[in-house]
Amino acid sequence: MIYTISALVNNQPGVVADVTAVFRDRNVNFKSISCAETEEFEVSRLVITVDCDAETITTLLDVIANLSAVSEVDTLERNDFVDRQMALIKVGFTKDTMTQVMQIFEVFRADVVSMGQETIMVEITGDEDKVDGLIKMLRPHGICSLCRTGVVALKRGDE
Repeated sequence: MIYTISALVNNQPGVVADVTAVFRDRNVNFKSISCAETEEFEVSRLVITVDCDAETITTLLDVIANLSAVSEVDTLERNDFVDRQMALIKVGFTKDTMTQVMQIFEVFRADVVSMGQETIMVEITGDEDKVDGLIKMLRPHGICSLCRTGVVALKRGDE
């Protein structure tokens, strides 16, 4: 099962390495990882998605919660949070395919951020399905480069 973990950690060197070591030691691979400062400079939010069983996620959360640099850790339930990813995609085009490529961008609400003589780069933000959908539609046109962020997520509501 896919789990999304959100942790508030001290914004200091080595903290991400300490948290990721917990996963390494249990042979759990990330589907996605992102980390950045929060509204408080001294605190970072670490969001990790993993595919594992319920017993493993319980163990991971227990061990992470006991790390001294971690102030809060929890799994986010699917309906209780908003998540997004961002991707930059450089795709090839010709005079004959330009209109079709631009229509694909429009359908997915992707923004053109750079353009060359034979390639165009777009930015897309959305949930995993939206980003995956755009990538799938652009593959036949020749994706030259792709860079994708990890999941960022926050709980819904007033918490």
